[in-house]
Amino acid sequence: MIREEGPNWHEKKSGTPTMGGLMFIVAIVISTAGYSLASKGGFTPFLLVLMFILVLYGLLGMWDDSIKLFKRQNEGLKAWQKMLGQIVGALVFVAVYAKQQLPFGIHIPFGPVIHLQWWFVLFVVFWLVGFSNAVNLTDGLDGLVAGLAIIAFGAYGVVAYVQHAGDVLIFCAAVVGGLMGFWIFNHKPAKIFMGDMGSLALGGSLAAVSIALHHELSLLWIGLIFVIETLSVILQVASFKLTGKRIFLMSPIHHHFEMKGWSEWKIDLVFWSIGLIVAITGVYSMI
Repeated sequence: MIREEGPNWHEKKSGTPTMGGLMFIVAIVISTAGYSLASKGGFTPFLLVLMFILVLYGLLGMWDDSIKLFKRQNEGLKAWQKMLGQIVGALVFVAVYAKQQLPFGIHIPFGPVIHLQWWFVLFVVFWLVGFSNAVNLTDGLDGLVAGLAIIAFGAYGVVAYVQHAGDVLIFCAAVVGGLMGFWIFNHKPAKIFMGDMGSLALGGSLAAVSIALHHELSLLWIGLIFVIETLSVILQVASFKLTGKRIFLMSPIHHHFEMKGWSEWKIDLVFWSIGLIVAITGVYSMI
């Protein structure tokens, strides 16, 4: 079901199969588990919790997508229901993080680690919930999120390789591989959409990976498009409520460019290019 608030020409996409996130989530879990068992004989705690976040957030999205499909409406889970599940996942991640006796702090780019003590728990919850929803907001054009996620996870895969974080590297490589296979069917004209199942899983996992590598704030740069998309919605809503006027023709911002006459391919290519540039510069600054 296509959102009524979106561009009216998106109506022709109604009926396109969704919940394609199931395909790459299964592929990621099988390939990650298979490689870990074959090469290492088991799983590290971080690898397990990364797969847990991927699957849990994916199941939340699947539940959300299922309600939309079966009730034939464009709204699924209530906001509080979705957020409650996301928070539970974030708290499990923190528990595993604490079990590894890792510092409760945030690494400032080009600076020291700021120790937050138990405030770090709130940060992790905010990070995972925030970025899972940011990626979800960005998923409005054929292939857009799949391409951006390939770039972002590829960037963190390079960082993981340099840091000798083999468990995170395995996970990132599996995500990139799964998404490359999915993108073939998801680029315009999309034969299948990832749905909330895919976008929530990717956003939560991306935030978890940035924390696992102790480069949390780097995601604000490597995930710049996700940040801009989210800010465009916040600014649009705030402006309309305070002044009655809209800043953008439509939000998230990719719809603004659609309303300006840009094709989906043009928006995708421009956003992917920006994503690639910030990913390369972000990785360079971290290594």
